[in-house]
Amino acid sequence: MRASAIAAELLRSPETQPRPEPRSEPRVELGDLRFRALMTEADWASLPLAIRRRFSKRLAGGQTIVYAGEILESWMSRAGWWLAQAARLIGGPLPLTRDAQGRSTRVPVVHVASVVTVTEDMATGGQIWTRLYARRKAFPQVIHSSKRFAGPTGLEEYVGRGIGMTLTVYAREGALVFRSKDYFLQVFGRRLFLPEWLAPGTLYVTHAELPDEKFSFILQIFHPRLGLLLRQMAIFREIAA
Repeated sequence: MRASAIAAELLRSPETQPRPEPRSEPRVELGDLRFRALMTEADWASLPLAIRRRFSKRLAGGQTIVYAGEILESWMSRAGWWLAQAARLIGGPLPLTRDAQGRSTRVPVVHVASVVTVTEDMATGGQIWTRLYARRKAFPQVIHSSKRFAGPTGLEEYVGRGIGMTLTVYAREGALVFRSKDYFLQVFGRRLFLPEWLAPGTLYVTHAELPDEKFSFILQIFHPRLGLLLRQMAIFREIAA
């Protein structure tokens, strides 16, 4: 309860009457502490209740949560476009379609549908994320990745062909942020970390709450010399579990 509301209640209530118990935000029934364990207490508490609930669900093995929405923007620099094409060699983990921009890279987006599913991975104890992006002149692009609660940061994402990244998780201005720390190649049971000069840049995924039970998803990749390579923005809503 805000300080002004508390003060008004004290002035209105005689001292002879019992004071009402202060109301607090409802507690989240945590079924999954894996994401919570990766963050500080202050960071987790700063997130909106809906985000905490969304990342506190743990499904039985093989069950799926489905989110549907639309892509609002899919921007790439020239270097970002080449990066996305090169990444097709490891399964195409980056968006391949950019805004209808021709030679320009700053033309407004044309909205297209998107569906994301999150499935509990019975083999690794992690999560399998499947992203479907509609395309107006081709079949939809489908991207698969696997989040595993392991490694030096406690969270890793595998994108294909033995390529993965370690991730850190934190809160910023009420949004949940995933940030790449290191990229690695898994070969014959050995992990080889890519040197900084060979890494594609720092990847950020920002998850923010919106009205009407919707949330935004923003994917960005920043290169230390080439700047912003790629930015994808979308809005989703949970439609099934």
